[in-house]
Amino acid sequence: MTNTASDAVSPADLIGAWQLESYVGVDEDGGVSEGPLGPDPEGVLIYSADRHMTVSMMRAGHEASPGGGPVTRFMGYAGTWQLSERQIVHEVAVSSHRHMVGTRQVRGLTLRGDLLILSGTARTADGRQEQRVLNWRRFSGGRP
Repeated sequence: MTNTASDAVSPADLIGAWQLESYVGVDEDGGVSEGPLGPDPEGVLIYSADRHMTVSMMRAGHEASPGGGPVTRFMGYAGTWQLSERQIVHEVAVSSHRHMVGTRQVRGLTLRGDLLILSGTARTADGRQEQRVLNWRRFSGGRP
């Protein structure tokens, strides 16, 4: 199913487990770069029917950061979720990043069959603003 103006996403469409396929940054000019978890991130996103959610993502492998700076190896949080038109709102209760606890993380939402695309705005290390785009594929069996 593709969500268009005529067919909105329902909560039932999101319930279940999703596997991260990609996580990229898109700059103001449309240029695409790898996200903070490197070129081949791994992750699991779970939405429950009672509106709880959890997401865990990690950098695959042990590659070093360009320039020798700190490397983000894991990101995760849990809390509750709700749909709001073409967005999903995550109310963060616990997080690997303390500054996120108690925040509302608003994500753009597109659903195309078993592909869930979430996007949000972030600041890069050099202060520029970019869109972070995460592609999630519904688990069809096996892990997790």
